[in-house]
Amino acid sequence: MKNILYAPWRDEYVKSPKVDGCVFCHISSHQKDDEDLHVLYRDDFCFIVMNRYPYTPGHFMIIPHFHTDKLEELDSAIWLHMSALAQKCVRLLKDGFNAQAVNIGMNLGKAAGAGIAEHIHLHLVPRWERDTNFITSISQTRVYSTDFEIIFQKIKELIPKYI
Repeated sequence: MKNILYAPWRDEYVKSPKVDGCVFCHISSHQKDDEDLHVLYRDDFCFIVMNRYPYTPGHFMIIPHFHTDKLEELDSAIWLHMSALAQKCVRLLKDGFNAQAVNIGMNLGKAAGAGIAEHIHLHLVPRWERDTNFITSISQTRVYSTDFEIIFQKIKELIPKYI
């Protein structure tokens, strides 16, 4: 018997039009759509966006506006800026979002596990003790315990205080 986990709230996302080209470049160049694209923050060097496929509630990414798949080709000033933002975002997640810990990482290339390999991005994943369960391991299914839009709005409200 095959188990089925229904997620009707995902219907709108699944049926939404697909972006031609790099999805991160699309987000970078469509500032007027920040709310719909779940952009939390943007400046001259990069932007912060919620992950559409989060590992845990509050999982977001810091992404440079500059399109590259090679960290070694990214201007050092942009990398340092992203790193400074990451420090502030860790504080946001721990102090403002009550995360007990945070995973930070980059998957550089498809072979490294990058879902969007053509444009580098830095993941910040808030963590709590016992935030994983057996369903992830045996069913290749993630359980997202909180409404995505509520989490987006909560983190967006915290941005001015921490960044």
